[in-house]
Amino acid sequence: MESCNCIDPQVPADDLLMKYQYISDFFIALAYFSIPLELIYFVKKSAVFPYRWVLVQFGAFIVLCGATHLINLWTFRIHSRTVAVVMTTAKVLTAVVSCATALMLVHIIPDLLSVKTRELFLKNKAAELDREMGLIRTQEETGRHVRMLTHEIRSTLDRHTILKTTLVELGRTLALEECALWMPTRTGLELQLSYTLRQQNPVGYTVPIHLPVINQVFSSNRAVKISPNCPVARLRPYAGKYMPGAVVAVRVPLLHLSNFQIYDWPEVSTRSYALMVLMLPSDSARQWHVHELELVEVVADQVAVALSHAAILEESMRARDQLIEQNVALDLARREAETAIRARNDFLAVMNHEMRTPMHAVIALSSLLQETDLTAEQRLMVETILKSSNLLATLINDVLDLSRLEDGSLQLEAATFNLHSLFREVLNLIKPVASVKKLSLTSHVASDLPMYAIGDEKRLMQTILNVVGNAVKFSKEGCISITAFVAKPESFRDARIPDFLPVPSDNHFYLRVQVKDSGSGINPQDIPKLFTKFAQNQSLTRNPAGSGLGLAICRRFVNLMEGHIWVESEGIGKGCTVTFIVKLGIPDRSNEFKLPFVPKVPGNHGSTNFAGLKVLVMDDNGVSRTVTKGLLMHLGCDVTTASSSEECLRVVSLEHEVVFMDVCTGLDGYELAVRIHEKFTKHQDRPLIVALTGNTKKVTKENCMRVGMDGLILKPVSVDKMRGVLSELLERRVLFESV
Repeated sequence: MESCNCIDPQVPADDLLMKYQYISDFFIALAYFSIPLELIYFVKKSAVFPYRWVLVQFGAFIVLCGATHLINLWTFRIHSRTVAVVMTTAKVLTAVVSCATALMLVHIIPDLLSVKTRELFLKNKAAELDREMGLIRTQEETGRHVRMLTHEIRSTLDRHTILKTTLVELGRTLALEECALWMPTRTGLELQLSYTLRQQNPVGYTVPIHLPVINQVFSSNRAVKISPNCPVARLRPYAGKYMPGAVVAVRVPLLHLSNFQIYDWPEVSTRSYALMVLMLPSDSARQWHVHELELVEVVADQVAVALSHAAILEESMRARDQLIEQNVALDLARREAETAIRARNDFLAVMNHEMRTPMHAVIALSSLLQETDLTAEQRLMVETILKSSNLLATLINDVLDLSRLEDGSLQLEAATFNLHSLFREVLNLIKPVASVKKLSLTSHVASDLPMYAIGDEKRLMQTILNVVGNAVKFSKEGCISITAFVAKPESFRDARIPDFLPVPSDNHFYLRVQVKDSGSGINPQDIPKLFTKFAQNQSLTRNPAGSGLGLAICRRFVNLMEGHIWVESEGIGKGCTVTFIVKLGIPDRSNEFKLPFVPKVPGNHGSTNFAGLKVLVMDDNGVSRTVTKGLLMHLGCDVTTASSSEECLRVVSLEHEVVFMDVCTGLDGYELAVRIHEKFTKHQDRPLIVALTGNTKKVTKENCMRVGMDGLILKPVSVDKMRGVLSELLERRVLFESV
């Protein structure tokens, strides 16, 4: 009994434990049965095999575990065999399901781990994308700042405004404490502080350009971090114990026009740089970021471009100002030249008229005197006077022609003329002079040379006479030959005339004239001087009677006739050859040069007599009037004179056949012609009206034709010329001499 009493007190303790186990199994079963409800939810949401099957297995395992704990509640008291069988079955099924789940998890866990890896990979990628988006946003912000700065910088092309605006906008955008620009000096050996943001340092401070820190910045195209204590970074006075902010420096290329390579132009100057220094606020932990450095580099490049544009604009403005000054000077020079030309032309016109009037008297009286009975000595003196007068008249014509050639007022007159007769007349004019010097003169005109040609006969004859006259003048003995022929196309490729490029045509031909003499010759190096007006070769012993105008005028005439002239000589004492080519029209083929035929004034009419021919002479110059009267009376004319237009109009009558009048006294002469036309209403009743003048202006001829005059004769006039004028005038009823 005592032993039983000892055991009995332990029973309540076991019952308590059993009670706790009973309660625990109940809650465990409740928990196990609640978990499948959650798994059912996930099974519905999952549609991927084998995860769905694993969840089903895991749910069955939990249900079976819960059932095992629930059945275990009946095992705490006396229970039947059925309960034991159910308990055993539940545990067996739990074991089977748990093993199957474990085996399935062996295959599933690696997949679960790979999913975790992918998840980490995606997280890393997402982080990288976030960083890239941050960079993109930073770049967009930088680009926005760059565009804003570029717009502000390029809003002007003034160099000082560009640089000052750059510092202000950079300081505002990057919140800088100081920003400065160092510019190279004129010597290129120093950098000068030219612009500052806060203006805390005096502008004009200089540092050597060869400092290591400056070389480091200039050798790189990137922004370079530099020490705040280097000379170019000391942009503000240091006071206190604060820490200076971080400093960067960047080079700014200073581009000049020579830095822009155009085609293959060489670079004539080296590139120079300015230095931009930027400082962050002091006593701050802020450092330079990559995007800020990139912004500084881009802005430096934009400033360089803007400065280059400003430099180009300054050069353009400078060039424009120089061009304006040059244009003003040229316009002033042009006006002065035009004034001088007008004054010269007016002077030449007056002198031409005033000189022709006394020359008219000298030549006319000399020619009259020549036809009287004279001793041999007297005749020689008269002939000398007449030749000298003719030379002086030729000089007057040359000066006038040169003046017209220089101002472009001289125009060639195109008319049909006998080319062969022209050479015969040249020969007849030159032969007397050549015979006096005992020179042999020969002429050869090619058989294929056209009989008639279209061109300016007077200028062509003047050119030939000048060339042949020079040959006679500078030849003391020997012979002179004149050769004329049609220039062949193959002769145009002559090396002596490289600049002459004629264009062959069926409407014209090129006349080639060659004059060869055995005279004093000329040095080859002196040949170009022959075509310079008023210049003569001093190396030769020449006749001092030359004016130095002949060949100069010949070249102008030949150029007007679309030709070329050149001179050849082997040296002193070896003679000289002058050759020229001119363009002439073909009468029966050309329509380009057709003009009314103007006959040539005959030079000599021998014994032609004009006895009883009534002539009226009106000239306000008494000497000229008397001389003209003497010429006409010598030819047998019945001459009446008048000294004014009123007197002429009063005395002119039906008996007068020819009226010679001077029209250089203003419009009175032209008005007189009109009044004579009005006085004689019938054309056959009125006399032939001829202007006898020393005025060689083209407008004179035009005015004469406009008022209905029948001719124009230029002073001076000799006996032979007056004889030819009257013959031609009476025969053709019209005669206008070329002016």
